[in-house]
Amino acid sequence: MDALGIPTSRAAAIVVSRDMVVRDQFYNGRMKYEPAAVVLRLAPTWFRIGSLEILTKEQEKLNLKQVVDFTVEHYMPTVERENYVKFFETVVEQSSALVAKWMAHGFTHGVLNTDNMSLLSITIDYGPFGFLDSYNPSFVPNHSDDEGRYSYLNQPKIFKWNLACLADALQPLLSAEEQQQTADIIKRFDDIYLEQFMSIFRRKLGLSRPAKDEVRLIQLLLDMMQQRRADFTQTFRQLGDLHLDNIELNEEHWALHSISNHRRFSEFITLYQESLKETETKEEERHRIMNSVNPQYVLRNWMAEAAIRQAEKGDFNLTNVLLKVLRKPYEKDDEAEALGFSNSPPDWACSLRVSCSS
Repeated sequence: MDALGIPTSRAAAIVVSRDMVVRDQFYNGRMKYEPAAVVLRLAPTWFRIGSLEILTKEQEKLNLKQVVDFTVEHYMPTVERENYVKFFETVVEQSSALVAKWMAHGFTHGVLNTDNMSLLSITIDYGPFGFLDSYNPSFVPNHSDDEGRYSYLNQPKIFKWNLACLADALQPLLSAEEQQQTADIIKRFDDIYLEQFMSIFRRKLGLSRPAKDEVRLIQLLLDMMQQRRADFTQTFRQLGDLHLDNIELNEEHWALHSISNHRRFSEFITLYQESLKETETKEEERHRIMNSVNPQYVLRNWMAEAAIRQAEKGDFNLTNVLLKVLRKPYEKDDEAEALGFSNSPPDWACSLRVSCSS
């Protein structure tokens, strides 16, 4: 995630023990012994929206004020002390930027409650997460999320809900006028998020600046991808490798094949070319922009599962390969290509399920 340019906590180390522990991964009674392990995770602070909610609920106003003041003093240099509206506005802006980056890379958190949202708008509490394979807006990585509350498509909506909870938690520190100001900021969330979303998706298509029909262009591509279940990561990456004036698809463009025979594909290409012309974006610049924001590799669940199966046998070779490759996700790697990391996921990947205990 860090190498993708997404704000995140970091894993500093993992220590694996020879001691075995009993785990019931999917809470279905099928318990098994697995090696115990401890992961050391680092972040500037672990304060979350939930950290403030519980203090407000318990009417601990002094502690609430101390936590917010501490966060502002140490991590928000542009916010004046005790300017809690500006603090809230900063969290909203940074959070909208974070979820826009998630959406742009096909990342789905899986359990996005207020206790899993950092006040610093960094990705924390990795559990049943997953990157999209085929573009499915309803994708849910958490096997116990039957209602799809935390689906890929719902993430911006959930961010907005959680930020409204943050506004409620801050109320003991706000005057009536300031409470209204935070309510007004929440009302602007959709516009703030859309601006962030368009900024990054514009670059995913290689546009050097805004274009008149960019919203229609992006939506048209996503509609085709959804209808043909095109691979999310590789569709954008392979699109950046094409020459639009002379489109020739080969076996390396396997993701684009799924949309190239869509009845609206030629309409998309025409609109795409018009947008590039309007923004005066040359082909060389388009390729450069797209390859800087569209990764060749993301940590797909099948790749993690394959590494886990090896690691359970004491073989950490694939784990180390993944560490190497994912440190430079925008660069092609011969070993990664040989292992199929940029190929269509294997059939068995469709059956993978992830839980909070994964």
